[in-house]
Amino acid sequence: MDTATIEREALHLPVSERAKLAHKQLLSLEDMSESEIENAWFDEVERRAREIDQGLVRLIPAEEVSRKARDLLR
Repeated sequence: MDTATIEREALHLPVSERAKLAHKQLLSLEDMSESEIENAWFDEVERRAREIDQGLVRLIPAEEVSRKARDLLR
């Protein structure tokens, strides 16, 4: 079974079951070695860069992000 199938099926679970699954997955990340964590971040950076290059995401200027963060902290 590929990850797309697993994701699709997981998203059809009841909320409480999805939460349990998400919790277990997050806990499993704590067992990762430094090199596994580094590789996971590298994969994530590559994915995000591809999305930017393909125009799939809207970039938000740093000034806007900072302003919104400050507004949330008030």
